[in-house]
Formats: sequence, structure tokens, C-alpha cells
Amino acid sequence: MIPWFRRQRALADYTLAALARRRVKNIALVLIYALVVFALASAMFFASSLRHETTQVLEGAPELVVQKLVLGRQDLIPGDTVEKIAAIRGVTSAKGRLWGYFYDRINGANYTVMVPDDPALMPPPGSVAVGEGVPRSRGFTWDGAPLFLSRQVGELKKFTVSRTFKRDSALMTSDLVLMNADDFRSFFGIAPGLYTDVVAKIRNPNEVATIVDKASKAMPEMRFVTRHDIERTYQKLFDWREGVLAALAGAALLAFVIFAAEKASGLSAEEAREIGILKAVGWNTSDVIAMKLWEGGLVSVGAFLLGTAAAYIHVFVFSGAGLAPVLKGWAVIYPDFPLTPQIDALQLTTLALLTTLPYMAATLVPIWRTASADPDAIMR
Repeated sequence: MIPWFRRQRALADYTLAALARRRVKNIALVLIYALVVFALASAMFFASSLRHETTQVLEGAPELVVQKLVLGRQDLIPGDTVEKIAAIRGVTSAKGRLWGYFYDRINGANYTVMVPDDPALMPPPGSVAVGEGVPRSRGFTWDGAPLFLSRQVGELKKFTVSRTFKRDSALMTSDLVLMNADDFRSFFGIAPGLYTDVVAKIRNPNEVATIVDKASKAMPEMRFVTRHDIERTYQKLFDWREGVLAALAGAALLAFVIFAAEKASGLSAEEAREIGILKAVGWNTSDVIAMKLWEGGLVSVGAFLLGTAAAYIHVFVFSGAGLAPVLKGWAVIYPDFPLTPQIDALQLTTLALLTTLPYMAATLVPIWRTASADPDAIMR
């Protein structure tokens, strides 16, 4: 075992010296290789962390949301529906919600306006609580500032910003505007006794499907959305956006494939002459192959580590600035929040296999073909 380790150490020392002799070429090679790893790792790390953040948010989502449909569109739901939902066996509570969207003509952003369920978050009359993206887009950064909203031309409503939510909740609150219930109904012109939808809490999560089946038969004009449906929709949405990123990374992948194919097509004259000299001084074919595998391994592992480290910094230090518009999805107000690293061994192993094995395999065939030839013929 000791002679084998000494042999590998000697091969590694020679390989490092050979790489140093062609340092400019090899540095350029590592940088290009690392760029490919960087693109793939950034997309993988960002998507994984965003999925985790979304999963954490959806854990607090209601088990069941009831919406009224008219001509295939969501309509305001009457208050007596709350009592009907609450009377279903297995439902512990039901309440009507008031929420909607508001298009701000000043900055072209869409706000999510709602009345909070928690009394502690309820703003006083004439006041609103806003997410950090609203003042950022409007250009003010202090509580107590006026917020003017216009639902239609010639109508201007003034609110006082009583609270701004912190950056750590930006995924949920970036474009959020919380209003008092009376202010909400007055601003949007909603009559008393009408709600946007109804949310219900269910005692046993395993009975959600049964309760939905009962309620659907009793109220066929309603649409019932479960927490599982919401989670599945988000997963499909992220899958689609990851597909967009995969398409954008296609150019880098194509360049890598072309590079690997060029590497497999043969060795340069200088590399072939070096192998011929090594064979002439007593190296056998296995020694040459081992040396070149060391060379390929050092290059690929170095590029993998460099690209992965750069992707980590890009995603978790600079919040994935290059990927945020694609995956976060806000058109004007992008949520500004720190991402929590969600990296496991499976992710790193998959990334390593996708990026290092093709290069290693591409170097093996031409090396074996050259190393097994006659030294004199190689040098000629």
C-alpha cells in the first residue's frame, strides 16, 4: 500500500509541474470550466433555497380556501357561506377574507391589499402597514409617511404608513398593503356582508378530501382549493421557471459539450511528444494514463470548487442578483430577503457528476490511444 501511495504522490507532483509549465493555457481552461459550473450551481442553489422558503411560508397557509365562481371567474362571496362552511363536520372554524390587487399607476407595480386576520396587525382607520417593497418603489423609507392611492381617475385617497414590515419577511410581504376592514370596503366599494373568499381550518388533515367532496356536492357553485393544491401549483411554477433557467444555461452547456468533444478528438503535438518521451525513458502505459487522469482530475476538481464557491457567494451573499428576476417572479417589486442555504450532499454529488465526469471521460480515450503507441512513432 505504501509504494502505491508513493507512486501516486510522485505522479501528482509531476502533474502539478506539467500544469505549471502551461499555466496560462490551464488557467484559462479552469476559468472557462468554472464558469459552466458556476451557471449550473447558481441555478441549483437558488432554486433549492427558494423552494425551502416557499415551503416554510405555505406551512401557515389555510387547509381550505373557498371561492365563488361566476362565468369561470372569482366573484365576491356572500357572508352566509361562512356559516355553511363552518357547519360542515370536521371544520373547526371558518372566516371570510378581504383581499385584492391594486395597480399603482405611479410606478407600474401591483400591490396585494388585504385585511389582516390577526388583530395585532390591524392598522388603525386611515392607516396602512406595508411591505418593504412599497416604500422602496415609492421612494420613502420612514414610518408615518403619507401613501396616496388612486383607484380611478379623479379620486385620491391618503393613508398614513403606520408600519413597514422587515426585510426577513419580504418573501410574503414585499408588495403587501394591510388596511383596516372599513377602509378596505370604502376604497374598493365592497358592500358589508361580502368577502373575497372564505378560509377554513380542519381538525384532521387526512379528512380534507372528504370535506371537500361533501362541500362540493352541497355548494357546486364554489371552488375549493386545498393547501396541497397551492403547494402543487407553486412547485409547477418553479419547475417552469427552472426550465427557463435551463434554457438560458443551454449555451453554457453546449459550449462545455463542444469543449469536451474537442478534448476527446486528440492531444496536441506538444502533449503527444511529452508522452513519447515519458514512454522512452521507461514509463509504461498505465503510468501515462494515471498521470493524465491526475491532470484531468486536478483541472476538473479545481474548476468545480472554484465555480461552486463563486455560485455560493453569488446566491447567498449577493442574493442571486442574476437569477432573481427569473425565479422570484415579481414584475416591478422584487422581494429583497436573505436566502437560507439549503445544500446537501446529493446536490453537490449531482453537480460534480454532471460537470467533472464528462471532462474526465473525454481525456481518457485519446490518452490511451497515444500512450499505447510506439514511443518512436509518437515523437515523430
